[in-house]
This record gives sequence, structure tokens and C-alpha cells, in this order.
Amino acid sequence: MQLSTYFLSLQNPPSLSYRHRLCHHSLSKRPFRHKLICSLANSADQRSSELVTTLQSETLKTLEWPSLCNYLSPFTSTSMAFSLTKAAAIPVGQSREESQKLLDQTTSALHALEALKSEPLDLSVIEDVSEILHSAASGQVLTVRELCRVRRMLGAARAVSEKLAAIAEGGSLERYTPLLEILQGCNFQLELERKIGFCIDCSLSTILGRASEELELIREERKRNMENLDSLLKEVSVSIFQAGGIDKPLITKRRSRMCVGVKATHKYLLPGGVVLNVSSSGATYFMEPKEAVELNNMEVKLSNSEKAEEMAILSLLTSEIAESEAEIKYLLDRLIEVDLAFARAAYAQWVNGVCPILSSKESEMLISNGADNALSIDIEGMQHPLLLGSFLSNSTDFITSNSMGPSVLGNKSGEMTPIKSSKVVSNFPIPIDIKVQCGTRVVIISGPNTGGKTASMKTLGLASIMSKAGMYLPAKKQPRLPWFDLVLADIGDSQSLEQSLSTFSGHISQICEILEVASKESLVLIDEIGSGTDPSEGVALSTSILQYLKNRVNLAFVTTHYADLSRLKEMDPQYENAAMEFSLETLQPTYQILWGRTGDSNALTISKSIGFDGNIIERAKMWVESLMPEKQQERKGVLQQSLMEERNRLEAQFKRAESLHAEIMKLYHEVRSEAENLEERERALRVKETQKVEQELNAAKSQIETVVQEFENQLQTANSEEFNSLVKKSESAINSILKVHQPGDSFSFTETDTSSYQPVSGEQVHLKGLGNKLATVVAASEDDDTVLVQYGKIRVRVEKSNVRPISSSQRNNVISSRQSFERQGEQSREVPSNSDATGSGAITYGPLIQTSKNTVDLRGMRVEEAEIQLDMAISARGSNSVLFIVHGMGTGVIKERALEMLRNHPRVMKYEQENPLNYGCTVAYIK
Repeated sequence: MQLSTYFLSLQNPPSLSYRHRLCHHSLSKRPFRHKLICSLANSADQRSSELVTTLQSETLKTLEWPSLCNYLSPFTSTSMAFSLTKAAAIPVGQSREESQKLLDQTTSALHALEALKSEPLDLSVIEDVSEILHSAASGQVLTVRELCRVRRMLGAARAVSEKLAAIAEGGSLERYTPLLEILQGCNFQLELERKIGFCIDCSLSTILGRASEELELIREERKRNMENLDSLLKEVSVSIFQAGGIDKPLITKRRSRMCVGVKATHKYLLPGGVVLNVSSSGATYFMEPKEAVELNNMEVKLSNSEKAEEMAILSLLTSEIAESEAEIKYLLDRLIEVDLAFARAAYAQWVNGVCPILSSKESEMLISNGADNALSIDIEGMQHPLLLGSFLSNSTDFITSNSMGPSVLGNKSGEMTPIKSSKVVSNFPIPIDIKVQCGTRVVIISGPNTGGKTASMKTLGLASIMSKAGMYLPAKKQPRLPWFDLVLADIGDSQSLEQSLSTFSGHISQICEILEVASKESLVLIDEIGSGTDPSEGVALSTSILQYLKNRVNLAFVTTHYADLSRLKEMDPQYENAAMEFSLETLQPTYQILWGRTGDSNALTISKSIGFDGNIIERAKMWVESLMPEKQQERKGVLQQSLMEERNRLEAQFKRAESLHAEIMKLYHEVRSEAENLEERERALRVKETQKVEQELNAAKSQIETVVQEFENQLQTANSEEFNSLVKKSESAINSILKVHQPGDSFSFTETDTSSYQPVSGEQVHLKGLGNKLATVVAASEDDDTVLVQYGKIRVRVEKSNVRPISSSQRNNVISSRQSFERQGEQSREVPSNSDATGSGAITYGPLIQTSKNTVDLRGMRVEEAEIQLDMAISARGSNSVLFIVHGMGTGVIKERALEMLRNHPRVMKYEQENPLNYGCTVAYIK
């Protein structure tokens, strides 16, 4: 049967339903190309892009950008993104908008990591099929395994898109928009994926018969032919066996043809048969029976036709992949972007990073117009990323070995597991603050050797590149810095024997090239400017270079040991000085930047601290004194030390004032909150009192009913002589119950009594607006219905209708308390006398203002319950605080027990008993 090997009729594959409609990418769209680290800027002077590329490459190597990218590589999931990070070829924004887009993608990926905790996004199944696409485009026919790899990649890409769309539907769409925009416009080649799945069984790596009608017919005919051939050979082999021509029936394949085994001595049993092969011993012949020749020929023919048809199917699928090469490559590039976004997000969690703000010139102008000390660069608590990465790698199980692939962060199923950041903020590396005011163009950093000048400058350079690449910074709060088109650095020794360059020549050559390509948006970093030559000429040349840079770059950071360069700020406000702090007590640098200051090199001090010969140090000091007869260096050091001490003193005062201000504001808000809630508290108190009265009334009724019931029961059995005694006994019991529940003198004043009440100066009264608190009348106004009262330390004028006189029993208590107040005050002060003598004035307890948070109310409790509540309240109070214990007047049992506990409690520094202005309350001072 003649079959066509050039025409393939594909049956319609079954329709599949998907949750989301997949968007198709037009062929007119250009495929994504990775943005290289070097961003090429076109300026008016048409500077050479090759020189820019060379300088950028050298700068990245100087700042150790490849090492930082290595810390990012283990967070990737695909082999493609892993290779990019290992090669330090991750995308970097060519404009502020592109960098902001990368930062938005990182933020969106962070939200996705939080949303996908229970079911992480699996990007590790995205295979690199770029070589397969290249082979298809070059005309090579793809194998079944290669086609299955393309199908798996397309299916995984579609699954990633669907999962991102699902979390966006379940949460805030704005959060995930930057991630969804990456895959927007991609053609996921759904039809191609279906065709491959319809034609090939990827689990068995075989082409299915349904792939074409011809292939299906060929395989059916071949199956029938093989059945006939197998049946024939079985009959022949059995007959040979029965004739003694073989030990057991044997059917095998030789030279691609089916045959039977027969002993050499019995080959006559197959007349006309063809010998296809002979065993190594020569005892067995493998012969094709004459009757099987035609069937074997058909098997060979059908087998060849099947292979040709399969090759035609593979060719057609390969051609379709070749036609879609650009779209599939574009899809791969977008998936790499997604993987890198999640890698940057996981890295941000690892280092506790924060998102930087990229400021523009317009925003800097608005900020500078709104504040006198506006900052163009405001980075607080920035840690060097490389030092931090090294520290975290050594302190955790994080391994950045090159042998580890993208599966370092994967679980057993290969899914990406979100990285949890450690909440413990490390003090290593020491964080630094970089704060540059708007309008500053040159920052001159001076200070000791090994003081951290170069490391601080590298930290700024890395922060700029990381923000351009969409990476979070290991800093505090929200750092702000400009977007720099170029970051150019001259750090280290530029000596080159091959190019006959000395240290100074290499240094100047590098600066010359930097000046040639720098623009108004560039960041220039120069270490030890003007070094390696005569100091006087070095200062002159450095000054000229800095004046040139001032008008041609966005910002220049330079380090120097030349003190004369620090004087440039006196002549031009566009210069700023900074110094690396050096402790004269420990003779060690603190690695902190002191802005607006100039620093000393402290070369002799550092040399002595590292063990240099003492005699040499002494001779050097003598030379310094001879070169500086007026001992300016010594006076400068003393002045610096005094300034440092003054700064530390002012900082300590500021912290104390800030702490006191926070405490006062806290008390203010508490008092304000309580004042706003007085009416609600009064209503609640009335409800509580009403409930209490009802409870007492119910209790009295219950007790009286019990007495009456008992009287009735006894009356049934009593005789006439006992009747009078039972009546008297019941009346006495009822009178006792009524006496117990009879209200006291506090209820003797009614509204009619208070309406005609006239308070007098010095009298104790109840204030209705403060929950019936006791206050002292200071003065009564005759002109209007108001009265001036004092409550604690507060004096306030209230209406007479809000003043209620105290009861007679309370008035008697007030009189007795006034007489014993001074005696009680002296007794209460005897307890803390020793501690006050030793630490007078050292401890402050803040203003004595009673609030709900510093008050424990023991009224109405049993003694045991009051002990527990008071002990818990003392334990809960912080150090150097006060506690108000409200024990009431009552029988005094609660009060006596409270005072006894205060005298013996180890945390109570002292206590002040109640006074005429604050009855029923004791103030305790907690250590």
C-alpha cells in the first residue's frame, strides 16, 4: 500500500476548557531582550558607548556587583534566571520609569509570596527550551522528547499565569498588577500545546496512532500482518520441535526479519528456507521459512512506512514550533522576568529589605522648596549588602555554592518556598546613615585609615545600582535617593605594568575617562583623590577636579586625607564635608559618618594600636611636633574630643527630653480619654449601683421570707403559750435584717437638699461631673452660680448644681483625717528614707496624675481577693512608676492590709497615705 510521507492529516483534538482566556501575542511585537547592566546614555557630546560600557563594567567589578548577584541566584527557580544572576546580567532600568517598574514588580511579588504561603508558585518546572527552538528554526527535526519539553514548558507557563490571575481575583488587583502586566500580551500557544498532546504520549515518549489517519491505518495493517506472521512461525517451530530439530520452539528476529531456530543437522526440515544467521557454535541455524518471506517483506515495508509517517508528524510539529519561535522566546523572557521578580522579593525578605524611593529632579526641587534641610539622599541604617549577605550565609543554612542550582530553595516537589526573614536585626555589619542635602554636588569624606570611608562609598554605589535593578535595600524606614544614569567609580590601585601606568598615572587616567562620560545624572565615586604624588600638587589637582565635577554631575563622593579640601565648603555651599568617627578611648573606628565634620587620619594612633614599633612612633611624633611648632594637631584633637563629648551630652539630653515628652503625651491622652468617657462611666456606675441595690433588696426579701416560712412552720406545732415568743423572735430577726440593709447617711441628701445648698470655702464636697470625687472648695462666687474647687493639683470652676455636700459620717472622717494627716505622712516617709538618701534626685516618677491604667480599685473586695489584685497590680507596673491604690474609707480592713503589703513589698520604694484632698487612696512609688 503506497502511503504519502509528505501530507499529514491531523484529526481535530478534543476541546479543552480553561478557567482563563489566554491572550495571544502578535507577531509584530519584538521579543524581549535582557537589559544589560551597562545603561548607555546619549548625551550632547556623543560620548563613546564603548567607553561607557568599559567604565561601567570596571565600576561593577570594583563595587563587587557580581558577588551581590550571586547572593540573589539561589532565590531563582528556573535555570535561565539562575544563569543570569550568576553572570550578573540581571535587568537594570535604563530610565527612572523602568527602575520604578522593577521595584513595583518586586513589591507585587512580595504580596504574592504572602498570599501563596499554603500553595507556593512552582516556577521550577519552566524548562529552558531555547536550544530546542534554535534547532527547530535551523531546520532540524525535533525528537519526541524535545517536543514534550516544549509542551511541558507551555503548560507550566499557562499554569503560572492562571495562578497569578487567581490570587489577583481573590485579593487586591492593584497589588498584583505589576506581575500580571509582565505576562500580559503573551501567546501561550494553547493550540500548539494541544496538538503536541494529541499526537504524542509524553509519559511513554511515543507518537499516538490518532496523530494521522495514515499512521493509524499503517499500524492496524501491520498489527494484522504481525499476527499472521507470528501464527505461521509458531506452527513451523512446533513442527520442528516435534521432529527433533530443536530442543524447544524458538522464534526470534535476525536482520530485521522474523525467523525460527533449527539445528544444523535438521535444516532440511525447512526446504526452500533462507538462512539469516548462524549461532556462534554453528550448531543452530536461524532460518526464515519460505512461507514467511512474503509476510516478512510486508512487515519491513509497513515498518518503514510507519517510521516515515512518524517523521512526517514530527516534521510538521517542528515546523509549527519554528513558526512560533519568536513568540515562545518572548514568553520565556517574560517568565524569566517573573522568576527574577520573585527572587528579588525572596532576597528582600532574607535581608529585611525596604523599598527605596527614586526621586526625580522635580521632586527634589519641591522638597527643597518646602524645607530648609531637605535631603536628596536620605538613607538611614544602611548595611553593606555583601557583608550582610556573608553574615547571614554563615549564621543560617543558606548556601550559595555554585554547585547548587535553582532547587536550593525548592521543596521535594520543586516548588518555590517563600523565604522567611529573621526578625532579629543584626548589628553586623554596622549600619550607616547617608544623608545629603538638596543642592549638594560634592561630598568630601575624611577620616582615619581603616575607618570605613571606602566601604561607605561602596555602600552608596551598591544602593544606587540595587535600586535601579528593582532590589530592596537592607536599611531602615524608607530610603530616598536619586536615579543615576551612570555609576562611575575609581576605587583601588589602577597601576598597570602592561600599559606602563604607575599608581598615580592609572588613577588620573581613570578619572580622566570618568570626566569624559559623566553626565548631569551621574554618580561619581573617587577614592583617595589626588593621592600618589606631591601633596601640594595633589591638593591643587584635586580641587580643580572637584570644581569641574560640581557643575557636571548629579553627585560626587570622594575620600581624602587632604585637610585643605575640606575648606571648599566655606567658599561654596554645593560642597559638603563628612568624617568617619574615631574613638580616642578605644583607639578604634566606629564606622559612623559624622556629617558636616572633618576628620583626622590618626595614622600614628592606628599604627600604635596594630603593634608598630614604639620607638618609630615616638620619633614620628617628634617630627610632627617639629613640623607643627604650634601643636595645631594636638589642639585640634582636643577640640574634636571636646566636641564629641558635647555632642554625646546633647544627644543624651535630647533622648531624656524625648522620653519625658512621650510620657507626658501618654498621660495627656489617658486623661483626655478618661475625661471624654466620664458621662459613660457615670451611667455605668449608676447601673452598677442600681444592680447592687436590687441585689441587696432581693437578699433582704429572701431572708425575710425565710424567717416568715420558719415562723409558719413553728406555728403549726407550737401551743398558745409559745405563740408570743415566736412572734417576738420573728420580729427581732426581721428588724435585724432591715437594720443590716438600711442605707447610711450617704443617702440623706436629696435633690431638694442640694438645690438650696451653699458651699463655703475650705469645705469638702462631692463633684458629680467627676464620679462624686471629693474636692475642696477654694472660693464661692456670689455673682453667679459657680464655685471654684480644687481636685488634687487641678483647680476648676464648676456650677453649684454639680456640687453635693458630703455625708455626716464622711465629714467626721475628714476632720479626724486632717488631725492625723501630718503624723501619717511622717510615718509613710520613714520607709524610703534610706533609699532616698543614697539616690536623691536620681529617680524621677513623672507627674502624679491618676488614670485608669495606674489605678487599682480594691473597694468591695474581700481581704484575700484584695491581696491578690494588689500584688498583680504592683507586678504589672513598670520601673519608676506610680500606682494609686483605692481602698475606700469603710471599716479600714482593706486599707490596713494594703498598707502592710506596701511596707513589705520589695518593689515598693515608698508610699504616701491618703490626705485631705484624696481620701480613701494611697500612692505607691514602684522601683
